[in-house]
Amino acid sequence: MGSVSSIVDSRSSTRRSGLLARFRRDREGSVAVEFTMLAIPFSMLVFAVLETCISFAGQEVLANATDDIARQMRTGQIRTINETDLRNLVCSRLEIIVTSGCPGLKIDLRTLTSFNEGTKHSFMIDKGSNQVTLLYAGGNTAFTTQLGEAGTKNMLRVFYKWPVITDFMSKYISNMSDGTTLHFATMTWQNEPF
Repeated sequence: MGSVSSIVDSRSSTRRSGLLARFRRDREGSVAVEFTMLAIPFSMLVFAVLETCISFAGQEVLANATDDIARQMRTGQIRTINETDLRNLVCSRLEIIVTSGCPGLKIDLRTLTSFNEGTKHSFMIDKGSNQVTLLYAGGNTAFTTQLGEAGTKNMLRVFYKWPVITDFMSKYISNMSDGTTLHFATMTWQNEPF
């Protein structure tokens, strides 16, 4: 009996050591663990690339819309315009890539006395209120819609708060504290003698 017992013990000991050795050699689960370790950084990289590309496309659509509208004003196709019509005109070109109604859109159209005056216009992002503040020679100025007549110099500035879609990317991509990115386009021109 003693010998049978020792044979059984040696077999179970061999099985345990064989099982342990097989477990050490078995790499089937390592693929799942490696994939899990790499999936998170890979997904973050993919989302960052997509978010940046979509934001860049939005900026380009905004720049093209601003350029097109400024050309229509420069050539006299648009001679007078009010704030609502200008907003609708810009928004109709942006709605291909932004939310209907263009929330976060701000437009400034003004007549200049000279091109040098245009260099004195700037803007600032107020981080507390997430608003764009227009500056002229260091002081604040209000948004306006004022298109000059033939031969006048004009400047069109368009601002849009672009929402960052991927939540964890907002602190890296956004330049406003509410998680949006301010897109901006400007055109300065002299109207033709229409």
